Amino acid sequence: MILRLLPVLGVAALVIPGASAQAGPCTAQIDAAQAAVDARIDAVAGAGRAGTESREARLHRQPTPGSVAQAEGKLGEGAQAERALAALGRAREADRANDASGCEAALAEVRRALQ
Repeated sequence: MILRLLPVLGVAALVIPGASAQAGPCTAQIDAAQAAVDARIDAVAGAGRAGTESREARLHRQPTPGSVAQAEGKLGEGAQAERALAALGRAREADRANDASGCEAALAEVRRALQ
């Protein structure tokens, strides 16, 4: 049993350090901002009005982030979250391009959207 796991562990040992080496200049800040945006979305969704149940919900299908955003938009909620998520997308693009100043600017926009 252990002998069968050795190749898997060897590959994992090679891949996992490479993932952290691929991190951009503000990956940790993006992760923290994503957590803040998620918390704000949960708070707004929990405090807002309830919408009507869709046909898909009655068929026991799980909502997608897009369908949740669309439903919140119909209720007049989520404008802040949409701006924050768009800015997070720009921060991720800048992070992948190793553009620290662009990433910081996008993260500042996330913080403004959440205020």
